[in-house]
Amino acid sequence: MKNAVRFALVAGFWTAVALIFALPSLSEGHEWKGVLLRSLSQWWPWVVLSPAATALDDRLALPGPQRLAAHSGIGLVFTIIYAYFSAYIAAALGLTAWPRITSPALLEAAWKEMFWTLLVYSLVVGAWRAYRNQLRTERLERSFADARLNNLRMQLDPHFLFNALNTISAQVEREPRLARTMIEHLGDLLRLSLSSQGKPSIALREEIAFLDHYLAIQKIRFGASLRVERNIAPDVVEALVPSLFLQPLVENAIRHGLSPRAGGGTIILTAQRVDDKLHVSVLDDGVGLPQGPQQPGGLGLSVTRERIAGLHPAGSSHFSIGPRPEGGTAVEIAFPLRWVAG
Repeated sequence: MKNAVRFALVAGFWTAVALIFALPSLSEGHEWKGVLLRSLSQWWPWVVLSPAATALDDRLALPGPQRLAAHSGIGLVFTIIYAYFSAYIAAALGLTAWPRITSPALLEAAWKEMFWTLLVYSLVVGAWRAYRNQLRTERLERSFADARLNNLRMQLDPHFLFNALNTISAQVEREPRLARTMIEHLGDLLRLSLSSQGKPSIALREEIAFLDHYLAIQKIRFGASLRVERNIAPDVVEALVPSLFLQPLVENAIRHGLSPRAGGGTIILTAQRVDDKLHVSVLDDGVGLPQGPQQPGGLGLSVTRERIAGLHPAGSSHFSIGPRPEGGTAVEIAFPLRWVAG
């Protein structure tokens, strides 16, 4: 079925070319049927020859100069084949007699038309090479982007693990039982982290499950002074989000917003659909942004910003961090909605 569609597209293209080249003669008032049939007999051979030319080009594992020399020889062979194909189609359409196909005059005609045949052959092969090179470039760009995103994602794992272990170590001597509970949650976090490696995006519900274990550790540490409110719209729980992107935002709010306050504070996590985008916000009522030119947040926040921009390029995403009017800090994110397959 796929090959039939491809053949239909190739045939349609060369038929359109034939019609275009017939237009000047038609505009001069020549008899339309003869003009169209002659033009079709000249261009329809390429319905077969152009796929053959591109297939041969794909099999030529040669560097530039040698490839050019090989195509020069192949082009001459195609000139002769084209002449026979064109004569066959012309005879089938009733434009010439069938004996012309075996006439020596056919080779003479092929010689006279050699320049134009080689020109069309060169255009076909050149266009095909340009298309293949474009595909190769796009693949390389995607591979580079995937490698960069994976590298950014890998930076988060040791960063997060180091901070989590510091949190647990502070409780080991004072509250051994709570420390063991923290370690259990950390084991679940590591399991979820490993299962998401190699996945640039996961469902929002999976990301929230990961965040739950992180918050469980932090709530053991801060107790009632850490409060978390969630406003997750039910219709976005299957939306695709960057793996491990909420935890750095919440960690940033706790470390830089709530930890400096004696009474702790509240984190508000919101996720909802707005038109064709997913809007996510992490708000806190902590001490607010530092004064001065320094960049707010740490490694986790900057890496998350880069990952979202990499997953949703061309300005399709939004990431901002700023003060809340009520006090504290607001991180606002928006990117196109994509859904878990199946």
